[in-house]
Amino acid sequence: MMRGLFITGTDTNVGKTVVAAALMHRFRKEIPLRYWKPIQTGIEQDDDTATVRALAACDESEIFDEGVRLKRPISPHLAAKVSGQKISTVQIYSLAAKNIGKESWIVEGAGGVLVPINDSEQMVDLARMLSLPVVVVTSTKLGTINHTLLTLEALRKRALIIAGVVMVGDKNPQIRETIEAYGLVQVLGEMPTFPDLNRETLSRWSRRELDELGVLLHHLKLAHHAHPQFKL
Repeated sequence: MMRGLFITGTDTNVGKTVVAAALMHRFRKEIPLRYWKPIQTGIEQDDDTATVRALAACDESEIFDEGVRLKRPISPHLAAKVSGQKISTVQIYSLAAKNIGKESWIVEGAGGVLVPINDSEQMVDLARMLSLPVVVVTSTKLGTINHTLLTLEALRKRALIIAGVVMVGDKNPQIRETIEAYGLVQVLGEMPTFPDLNRETLSRWSRRELDELGVLLHHLKLAHHAHPQFKL
């Protein structure tokens, strides 16, 4: 049974990968961790696994680098069609199932929760398959309230546990308070846009400001039961 966190965002390029690396920095001394990006599109331009490996200074035991890797930088279902491939949540889960051990996993989704994986499944179905609490990464820009609340609504509609929200960008107390009040969630970190993003600055920020109350650490240590319809 996998335990850990599923990292999603309100949009693509919102900061999921950097937040995933920050989580590795923040908790690796507390609990063994492993990062996994199950689906990566545009692999020739972007490699989020390589980014986390570098930013979080991961050793090979902390990286699981198997998954669906597609060339076109478009949504997974379209990239798969262009490549003549088929993707399913069962197929993706089976890649990691034999490697699940005592560590907790930081699993990064592709795009937002309703991004299609195939003709009948979306990214949120992968989160359900893995049965992991979800961390929502959002920005502090105009429009983020609507995007964040819609994401939270989609997750709750599917009975997923929401571990919390991490905001990326210039701090905005009014937006934070609105998201917490209307979304009924905790903002567990406010990550700045680092002028010089590197492993040292990210590690320093994560230790000082990410999940000060230990909410995410609790979820990382907790084993959640898989949904019965997804038993393999």
